[in-house]
Amino acid sequence: MASFLRALRSELRLIAGRRRNQVGLLVLMSLPVLIAIATKESTRHGGDNRGGPDFFDQITSNGLFVALAALGVEIGLFLPMALALISGDAIAGEAQTGTLRYVLTVPVGRVRLLAVKYAALLLAGLLACAAVAFTGGVVGAALFGTGSATTLSGSQIGVGATVWRILLATLYVAAGMAAVAAIGLFLSTLTEQPIAVVVMVMVVIAGSWILDAIPQVAWLHPWLVVDRWPAFADLMRDPPRWGTIRAGLGVDAAYAVVFLLAAWARFTSKDITS
Repeated sequence: MASFLRALRSELRLIAGRRRNQVGLLVLMSLPVLIAIATKESTRHGGDNRGGPDFFDQITSNGLFVALAALGVEIGLFLPMALALISGDAIAGEAQTGTLRYVLTVPVGRVRLLAVKYAALLLAGLLACAAVAFTGGVVGAALFGTGSATTLSGSQIGVGATVWRILLATLYVAAGMAAVAAIGLFLSTLTEQPIAVVVMVMVVIAGSWILDAIPQVAWLHPWLVVDRWPAFADLMRDPPRWGTIRAGLGVDAAYAVVFLLAAWARFTSKDITS
């Protein structure tokens, strides 16, 4: 366990030290700021937020909803892309730079290396989701204030309950990113080109969103990785729709298990040449 934690700390330092990852995190955190400022300017000039995405019309009454609105926007593209970029570096990036073969001669088992890589991806995804929610909550509270929040069911809940539900929503979104990380890690074992991993992951995510919007394949929707990602909004109902949340977590877990097993099968039998 001690050696695993040392390897995990080393991997996290590597991820955090890459300039593009630092810039990417700043980009993720900038979106909730833009949402809050745009909403503030809209209300100042008599704008109307009705008819927009979920939570946008509640921002002016409670700034904490900026966190949920930002998660709703970023879950579609920005957060999956961030995980795709990091997972591309996990195996393919090291193979491209020639460090993967060196790492495996330390010695370190391939299974443990995969476990370390995935654990680092999980923590990176959690950090990304938390950064978006935290930035949105702080900026929203500063611009619009806080107080009792109106749930999607029309009832009122206090600040503490609102923060708690935002925390649960953040963890739920992070679970979806864990599935993306598993997909990316598997694809990273298939190539030595990190950019190819990013493209393939985004093709999977974009294709899933497209299929999820086609009524003719409704039978397929429950099996798509993205289908229940927006269900974090059900945590803001009174009572929360736990059945939908459990179903979404089940799909995320299934994708994670399947693609981690595929990554294990591929990586443990792969001939490392670079």
